[in-house]
Amino acid sequence: MIERLNVKNGFVLLATVLAASAFAWPLFATALPQQAQAAVPVVVFALVPALIVVISLLLDGAVSSSKTLALLGLLAAVGAAVRIASTGVGGFEAVFIILILGGRAYGARFGFLLGMLTIALSSILWGGFGPWTAFQMFAAGWVGAGAGLIPGRITCVADKAARRREITWLIAYGVIASYLFGALMNLWFWPFGVGPETSISYLPAGSLPDNLSRFGVYTLVTSTLTWDTVRALTTGIGLALIGVPALKALRRAKL
Repeated sequence: MIERLNVKNGFVLLATVLAASAFAWPLFATALPQQAQAAVPVVVFALVPALIVVISLLLDGAVSSSKTLALLGLLAAVGAAVRIASTGVGGFEAVFIILILGGRAYGARFGFLLGMLTIALSSILWGGFGPWTAFQMFAAGWVGAGAGLIPGRITCVADKAARRREITWLIAYGVIASYLFGALMNLWFWPFGVGPETSISYLPAGSLPDNLSRFGVYTLVTSTLTWDTVRALTTGIGLALIGVPALKALRRAKL
C-alpha cells in the first residue's frame, strides 16, 4: 500500500514539475520563434494529460468516501459560483478564501483537487475556457494545497488562541498566495504580453538575471499593484471575517 501511494505521489510530483516548467519557460528559453504565439495552444494541450493524471490520482487517493466526494463537489460548486460572480470586478477574487479554507480543513490533496475543480467548473459554466485555463487550474490547485501544508494545524477547536494564530497564518499565506498567483499567471504569457522593443519585454537571448529583472517590472506594473493587491486584500479581509467560524464548521463535517 505504501509503495502504491509513493508511486502515486511520484506521478503527482512529476506532473506538478511539468506544469511548473510550463509556467517558467520564458526564464529558460534561449529563443522565441516568430510563430511561438501560435504554438501556445499546443503547449496547453501538452499540459492536459498532466492535468488528467493529477486529478485521477488525487481523486483515487484523497476522495475515499462518498461523503468526501460530495463535500468536494459542494465546495467546488460554491467556489465556481463565487468566482463567476466576482469575475471582472477589478481583481476581486473571493474564491481564494474557499480554496484556502478547504485545503486547510481537509489537507493538501483535497485543496489541490478543490482548486483544480473550481477553476474547471467555473470555466465550463462561464464559458471562459482558453489557453490560460490549464495554467489557472494548476495555480489554483497549488493555492489550495499550500494551505494544507502550513504547519500548526489545530486539533482542538475549543482553543481560541490557537484558532486565532492559525487564522493569522492563513491570512499571511493568502496575501502571499494572491501575489504569487498573479505573477505565475503573468509569467507564461509574458513574452506575448508586450512588444519586443520595450524595457519590460522578454529577451529571447537574455540572461536569467536580465529576464528576471524585466519580468519583475512587467508583473509589478501590469498586475501586482492593481489586480493582485485587490485580490490579496479581498482574501485577507475575507479570511479575517469568516475564517474562524468557517474552519470550525468544515472540521465538524468530518471526512
